[in-house]
Amino acid sequence: RRRVLEASQQLTEIINSCLENETGAESPEPNGEGEPAEEEEESALHCLWVDRFTPRRYMELLSDDYTNRCLLKWLKLWDTVVFGKEKAVKKAKPSAEAHPPFNQPKEQQNKWKTKVQLTEEILEAELDQHKRPKYKVALLCGPPGLGKTTLAHVIAKHAGYNAVEMNASDDRSPEVFKTRIEAATQMKSVLGANEQPNCLIIDEIDGAPAASINVLLNIIHHKDGEGEAAGGAGRRRRREGGLLLRPIICICNDQ
Repeated sequence: RRRVLEASQQLTEIINSCLENETGAESPEPNGEGEPAEEEEESALHCLWVDRFTPRRYMELLSDDYTNRCLLKWLKLWDTVVFGKEKAVKKAKPSAEAHPPFNQPKEQQNKWKTKVQLTEEILEAELDQHKRPKYKVALLCGPPGLGKTTLAHVIAKHAGYNAVEMNASDDRSPEVFKTRIEAATQMKSVLGANEQPNCLIIDEIDGAPAASINVLLNIIHHKDGEGEAAGGAGRRRRREGGLLLRPIICICNDQ
């Protein structure tokens, strides 16, 4: 045990010295305030490796690339509603349109498409009248330690969102559950210099009671009332207040 402790201490010192050299090479400018830098180094030394080396950017993710791309593609489908961006229309190649390969039927052509292409077509197939994607919620499932929560946070940040995380198994009351979902999906993030729209991440959704799941389903399937044209702007605003206009990512271990 003593040898193992000595070896781990040596390894920690080697890694720390390498990291200090890298940070020193990246920032050659002298720092006027020495104390905050020392505090950061001290906190970095005592934090867990799983927190210290967690992925910060999309390219640092080690999870399945197909899952990463599908989740990012789904999240970008919200850009029209959230950011007001119109979806870019892909221009098909004229040669492919004029001469379809081997004059095969559509079913036969789909056989030769990759898994990613088919998934993208399914995701983009339908947008509702409010230009929201057909599937309002993404569900990430898998064993603990797979990187589901890290993936959700990195993808949300990459797509320009402020990630708001809540634990479904902690809030057992359906009223509290509903209040937290509505606050995260309808209110703006006012912390920080730049206000970013929220992306709600609900962890341990498999531990939530049935009443809370029904609350979430009611929020997802809420539809705008008819006769909006007859009503005034205030009534329309009140009705749209119940619509889900922000993406929700749920995470579970047991699907």
